[in-house]
This record gives sequence, C-alpha cells and structure tokens, in this order.
Amino acid sequence: MSIKSFATSALLILTLFLVGFSLFRPPGVGANEVIDTEKHRLRVLTLVEGLEHPWGLAFLPDGRMLVTERPGRLRIIAQGQLAPDPVSGLPEIVAVGQGGLLDVVLHPDFAVNKLVYISYAGRGEGGIGTDVARGRLVDDRLEELEVIFRMEPKTNARQHFGSRLVFDRQGYLYITLGDRGERERSQRSGDHAGSVIRLHDDGRVPDDNPFVDREDWKPEIYSYGHRNIQGAALHPESGALWTHEHGPRGGDEVNIIRAGRNYGWPVFTHGEEYVTGRPIGAETPPEGIEPPLHYWVPVSIAPSGMAFYTGDQFPNWRGDLFIGALRDQMLVRLRLDGEKVVQEEHLLEKTLGRIRDVRQGPDGYLYLLTDERNGALVRLEPAEP
Repeated sequence: MSIKSFATSALLILTLFLVGFSLFRPPGVGANEVIDTEKHRLRVLTLVEGLEHPWGLAFLPDGRMLVTERPGRLRIIAQGQLAPDPVSGLPEIVAVGQGGLLDVVLHPDFAVNKLVYISYAGRGEGGIGTDVARGRLVDDRLEELEVIFRMEPKTNARQHFGSRLVFDRQGYLYITLGDRGERERSQRSGDHAGSVIRLHDDGRVPDDNPFVDREDWKPEIYSYGHRNIQGAALHPESGALWTHEHGPRGGDEVNIIRAGRNYGWPVFTHGEEYVTGRPIGAETPPEGIEPPLHYWVPVSIAPSGMAFYTGDQFPNWRGDLFIGALRDQMLVRLRLDGEKVVQEEHLLEKTLGRIRDVRQGPDGYLYLLTDERNGALVRLEPAEP
C-alpha cells in the first residue's frame, strides 16, 4: 500500500470513529440557541462542565453554589468557576452502584450557623445504607461533622438509596429513602427502607411523628410504601411536601406526603415487572393505600430532581412543577390546578443528557444538573421575544 493510500484509509477510519463516537453523546444545545416552549422562549447556558455525576445543588447566601458528585466529592462553584479542590471534612462515603454522595441542603438558619447537610451511602453493620450528616462550612471544609441519621438495617444491595433532603417551614428535616431494591422492606414497620423520615435538625425524633409511640415501628418514619424517591419539594402555598418516585417498568409517581400514610409499594403500583411485564400487587389500590396524584405509564420517565417555580424570570410558569428525567433526558413541566395535574410538557428532550437535579435559584432562573461522567451545571434563562 502506498503512503498516500495508507493516509487516505487512516483518515477514513478516523472519520468513521468520530462520527460513531458522536452518536453516543447528547446532541447538545448550541451557544445562544433559542428554545421555544409552550409558555416561554428560553436560552440554555452551560455554566460549569467537568462535574463527575453531579447529584445535588444548593445555593449559598454569598452567591456561591455547592454541588455533590456521586463518587464522593462536595464541590464549590464561585463566580462561574469550579474550585479545583473539593470541600474537605466529609464522612466516609461508599460510592458503589447507585450509591455515593447524594443530596445537599442548607440549614434554614445557615446565615447564622453555617450548617450544611448531606445524604450519602454510608457503611455500617450488615453493609451500606443512606445516612445523613451535617457540618459547619468554614471556607472550603466541613467542621464539627456529625452523623444525625443512619438507615437501618444496612444491606449489600447496590441500588435504590433515594435520597433527597428538605426542610419544611417549621424547621423539620425530611429524608427520602429507597427500598434498596428489596421491595418487601417498604412495608416493614421496623425498617427504614422505602420511607420518608422526619427529624429535628439535630437528628432527634419529633414527639408528633405518626409512629413514635408504636414499639414495632421505627419512630423516625413519617410515611412508607415508597420505592425510590429522588425528588422532593415544598409546595409554595400549602407548605406540604411533594415527592416523586421511580416505578418499575412504568408507574413513576408524584405524591403528596401525609403523616402515617402507606403509599403502596409493592402492594399496589401502576408499573409492571421489568422482564415479564406482569402486574405487581393488586389491580386497584386496597383500602388504606394512598393513590398517586400523577403517574406515568406504560413507560417510565425515570424522574430525579424536583422544583416548584415561583420566580419572576418566567411568569407564565409560576406555580408549575418541574421534574428532571433520566430515561428520556428531558425536563418535565406539570401545570397544576390544586392537587390535580392539568397539563404536561416535555422540554429539552435529548439535548443536555440525563437531568439529575432541578432547582430554582435565588435569581429566579432554573438550574439543572446533568448526571454524566462529564456532567454540567446548566441555567435556563428567558430569551427576548
């Protein structure tokens, strides 16, 4: 083969490789590209790249942001730049399967006490499970770290850790937990798996938790019968905790969390078995089971991250619920009429990648995290008409 022929063949192979490689990446949104939606025109601005499977986002009062990376790093973003070194002082984090460093939230009085809360896969007797710790953020480190909640019992399963953290208006902390892939645990009174936990900010159990006086119940449990909650937010008017959770094949749900209620998994679900497609549990919700407010069938969207929009940047979206979707790589907008979904719109389908978290910033913009090996922090801004 001549040198010229060899060079031509090499160039052809390289071209085919690059074309093939591009097929496995999200197509992306071009710089300054305007996106038309039903209610607004918007621009998508990538603020930071190079985040490894980012999971949770919190806004500091001084304009900085905290971002968790599932492999076990808490990162600081300041003035649009990712600090080169992660925050130090974190507990031991087990990054395995779907586990690792998960959510992050600030104490309601953070401006005074500097307390930051994180949920993560922690090791303990019997394996690993979702734990919660808090520490004071001083410069780029967490000080006085203490673990305030440990999921029990632990297991060696690698999936369904949850987990979102939300403070309500009374200062109670809610922790959402997955069933750890062991579905029957969600109905066990002495098991944290598949539940929503409610605590004081220091980890103490509130006296009015629904099962606090029941010897056969874990007193931290506020609701149960959940599969894998990865989205939670307070309703801007009622203050109620809304969540969503992954179904199996179909059956992803939006729920309003009420004290002591059973949300059905796996006694009742609109989803099916992955392989066989057979129904799971009862055909209709048995007595005592709280039905979902909204659900997706026959295909799951794989929801993660959740925020009610209340800002001024997108006035036609006020009161709407936004949910990230992993499976179809999109942002879902739900228009609500009280506790009823009256409209659903899919935004940014297969343009950014797997959307892991959704937050409204103090500036009224929407912020998204993409769960990729080279993940990004993205901001949605209104575009001029």
